[in-house]
Amino acid sequence: MAAETQIEQTVLGNIRDQREMLRNAFEARDEFLTPFLEAFQAGPVSRVVFLGSGTSYNVSTLAAALFNRIVKVEGVAPYPTEFTHHGAGLNPAHTDPSSVVVVGISQSGTSISTCEALEHAKRQGYRTLALTGDTESRISTIADTVMPLLVGLELTGPETKGYTASIFSVYLWAFATASALGAIDAGEADEAIAAAGDLAEQFDTVLQEAEEWYDRNRPGLLHSSRLNILGYGIDYATMLEGVLKVAEMLRVPTIGNLVEEHVHGPTMALKFDHATLVVGSDETEFERMVAIRDAIGEYAPGVHIITCREFDGADERDLVFSVKVNPYLAPLLYAVPFHFLAAKGGADVYIDTNVNPVPIRFGHYQD
Repeated sequence: MAAETQIEQTVLGNIRDQREMLRNAFEARDEFLTPFLEAFQAGPVSRVVFLGSGTSYNVSTLAAALFNRIVKVEGVAPYPTEFTHHGAGLNPAHTDPSSVVVVGISQSGTSISTCEALEHAKRQGYRTLALTGDTESRISTIADTVMPLLVGLELTGPETKGYTASIFSVYLWAFATASALGAIDAGEADEAIAAAGDLAEQFDTVLQEAEEWYDRNRPGLLHSSRLNILGYGIDYATMLEGVLKVAEMLRVPTIGNLVEEHVHGPTMALKFDHATLVVGSDETEFERMVAIRDAIGEYAPGVHIITCREFDGADERDLVFSVKVNPYLAPLLYAVPFHFLAAKGGADVYIDTNVNPVPIRFGHYQD
């Protein structure tokens, strides 16, 4: 029993625990799907505003993209402070406030910026919802509707399991909502939801392949003077998550960018010992992304593509998952190698990722 407790209290333990967490969340999905659907269908919706900071901001970015594409309702993901103080993400003043749905995402439920933004939304007359791992937390006292984040125990600062649980939740929200509104065929929605359950069952394979990718590329990754993390399309959020986790745990110079934007200036700073990690979403930019990868590789050979899509020229530097899923579910896979790079890489260079070297406590309520 003591060994199990120790596993729960390490970042690597949380990463490796995700199959069971996803299986449990899928089985209990009505706990967070039903209240969301009821709140969403309580009246017409003109816009959905997703709010979160840190890991939850990355989730919000993905959630907004999913609702734009699948539900066909405008989704936006401003930073909470920009929403509260500068009106970012808000509808024009003439829009009926009750048609705006504002979703605050906070695993702890104590994020100051997200709580304040949800309070601001409530004062404006918007419908407010919260997704949180603690349904008795501060954010739960603010939101009109509270949904549990079925993440289980995660006592470490960097949230890896929480990120996976959150994007699993918003993926299921998107397809269930699209089906309820008639934005997609019910059969298509059922197939997409079933695919999430299938992925939960196969997640140990995802974890194994991601860790093996890190292990075989460890020397080059850990000896890089800078990491460039690139993404596009639905996986812009995955790029953000990779940058955040590497900054939190591996603590080396890291920049993130869209693939196409990376060749408009940042490559001028490219050096031979830079590593470039590219999230290869199965979208229209894929072939262009491979061409850019090849061009970068002529000057800095440590270029790695992370994808589910088979492609010519893949080698040991790349991670092509054997588990194949639709592009909207793929972000659950693609964050995992970044989590291993950050957590296992940090451990390999003797960084205790459970300890915050700069314990500035401005982000969360402490009571």
